[in-house]
Amino acid sequence: MKLAFMEMASPVGTLKLVANDTALVAVLWENENPKRVRLAELIEQTHHPILLETQKQLSEYFAGKRQQFDLPLDFEGTEFQQKVWQALLTIPFGETRSYRDIAEQVGNVKAVRAVGAANGKNPISIIAPCHRVVGANGKLVGFAGGLDNKEILLKLEKIV
Repeated sequence: MKLAFMEMASPVGTLKLVANDTALVAVLWENENPKRVRLAELIEQTHHPILLETQKQLSEYFAGKRQQFDLPLDFEGTEFQQKVWQALLTIPFGETRSYRDIAEQVGNVKAVRAVGAANGKNPISIIAPCHRVVGANGKLVGFAGGLDNKEILLKLEKIV
C-alpha cells in the first residue's frame, strides 16, 4: 500500500506528514534517520484531506492557538509500543512525564528503558507528544528531532 505525504515548514524545520487513506501515520523530522520509522512507498499528495488538516492543526499549534490535536491516527508497532504511544496521547499540553511515569502507566515499572526505546520510535512526532517525556531529573534527554527542537516545543508549551 502506498502512503501519501506532504512537507510543511515549521519552527522546528521541515516536517514530512504521512497518511494512508483514513489516518495520519507519521510526522517525520527534516533530518530523519530513515531506519527510525519504516514506511511503505510514499507518493507526494499536497491535496490529501488528512494531510491538509494535519498541516492546519500543526500550524495552529505552532502559532499558540491549539493545545490538542483532533486527527485520526494509525500507529504501526508492537503491542508494547502501541501502549507507550497511547500513553503519550494522555500527557496534557504544558506538562511533562518521566520515562518511569510512562512505564508505570503502561503497567511495567521496570520497563523504563523499553519505554525510552518505544518513545524514540514514535512515528507521529508532536501529535503524540514524545517531546513531553523527560528524564527522571527533569532534564531533556533523547529526542528523534534533536534536543534543540525538543526545547523549542517545550518552550512553545511554556514548560521550560
